[in-house]
This record gives sequence, structure tokens and C-alpha cells, in this order.
Amino acid sequence: MKKYIEAYIKGIDQYILQRRYRDINEIIREHLRKIKFFQHERLVHLLVTLAFAFFAVIFSFCIALDCLFIIVSLLFYVILLFYIFHYYYLENAIQYMYKQHDKLIKIANHLD
Repeated sequence: MKKYIEAYIKGIDQYILQRRYRDINEIIREHLRKIKFFQHERLVHLLVTLAFAFFAVIFSFCIALDCLFIIVSLLFYVILLFYIFHYYYLENAIQYMYKQHDKLIKIANHLD
């Protein structure tokens, strides 16, 4: 997903820099559709991240019952860390897409 987002963002940046804005209204509509798609992806990752955080905390409390829960707890924390990094990337990428959308709108308003 990360490569897909990076390629898409790069394509929109190149479109903005080219200074020949053919079909800009279609590009704006497509960009909004992609933003919605990525927002959905972000929401799913937020829910999964919260679930992993919940289970990591639960298994941390279970360590008092049995020492074997240390392994499970550490596993959840490691996976949680990777989910946090990925969610952070998604959040920043989508916020950047909002800025791209604003630039596209300004360009379209100047063309009218």
C-alpha cells in the first residue's frame, strides 16, 4: 500500500508541476475518490492498531498469572509498533493529499 500511495502522490505532484492542466476537473474528482479510498484504509488501520494496543495491554496484565504471557505481550507490542508507524505514514500521506487537493482547486479556479 505504501508504494501505491507514494506513486499516486508523485503522479499528482507531477501533474501540478507540468503547467498544462487538461481535464483538471476530472483529475480533481479522481483525487477526491482516491482520498476517500485512502481515508477508509486509514480508518481500518486505526481500528486494527487500537485492537492490537488493547490486546497488548490485556496480555501485559496476564503476565501476573503466568510468565509465558511475556512472549505473547512482547509480540503484540512489536506488531503494534509496526502498525503505529504505518498508521503515521497513512495519516501524513492523506494530509498531504488534502494540500494537493487545495492546489488543484486553486489551479482550476484560475483557469476559469
